[in-house]
Amino acid sequence: MQKLTRIITFSATLALISGCSYVGVYKRDIPQGNLITQEMVEQLQLGMTEEQVMYVMGRPLLEAPFDSREWDYVFRLDKAYSDIETRRVTLTFDRQGQLTQINKEGDLSKDLPLDTETSLGPASEGTDPLDALPSDSTQTQPPESERAPAPRP
Repeated sequence: MQKLTRIITFSATLALISGCSYVGVYKRDIPQGNLITQEMVEQLQLGMTEEQVMYVMGRPLLEAPFDSREWDYVFRLDKAYSDIETRRVTLTFDRQGQLTQINKEGDLSKDLPLDTETSLGPASEGTDPLDALPSDSTQTQPPESERAPAPRP
């Protein structure tokens, strides 16, 4: 009987430790789609060409499959410990490629809490990936006697 009690206690403890955790899981904000800001949308004017719109907003995330005159810019921010924020701008062009309609969804006036300064993401082409690493200011140069001699030309 004592052995059975130990087995049950051990099994219950193991189940609690493995399946139930009181320590929270680390989450991070996940931005997806085209970044849309109020400043970008304010630059849009009816009558702009597709090239001008693309210069201001970038390439659209979605083009209507049956009618390429409608462009959708969608941004979704899945905040780690709160709700999901969605922004959408739909632009419609006429047959001559002129902007005729701007539809906005979501609150564009709020600043987005994107932390782009400290994240180590994909490097731009032509940059050294080691330059993106944070530098340690405590490092010192080795003494002159330990330095390798400079190559002779």
